[in-house]
Amino acid sequence: MPRGASKAKLLPARFELVPVSDLLPHEKVDSNTVASVEQEIRAEGAVLEPILVADGSLVVLNGHHRLEVLRKLGARKVPAWIIDYHGSLITVDLWPGTSVKKVPSKKQIESRARKGLLYPPKTSRHTLRQQLPRRRTPLEELY
Repeated sequence: MPRGASKAKLLPARFELVPVSDLLPHEKVDSNTVASVEQEIRAEGAVLEPILVADGSLVVLNGHHRLEVLRKLGARKVPAWIIDYHGSLITVDLWPGTSVKKVPSKKQIESRARKGLLYPPKTSRHTLRQQLPRRRTPLEELY
């Protein structure tokens, strides 16, 4: 490789602007958190971090509150990292303080999302083995 050239870092996900209507949440949202996130997004005029979505099923893995804010603001699209959910790069655990006692499987999460049987807010904690970059998306790109 020539001096000064850098290897492109391969990301475990691809970025897309996904139609709001295509996304399937698997958790409810907390109205106080929605209000706080809405203030942030309005102040920035942008979404600073894309939501995380399972490839194929389009189940929201992380970012339910951002999705709810964008719906409320009338956005037609949502910035999202699309990831292979069933690969080894993502794990599921429980958030501290959740009322759920057993970690749901990835299949259970997708199944409940398809059926509209939402978990309480902040139930499943999805962790990636590789951090994804922040990616600022101006609100005007989402309408």
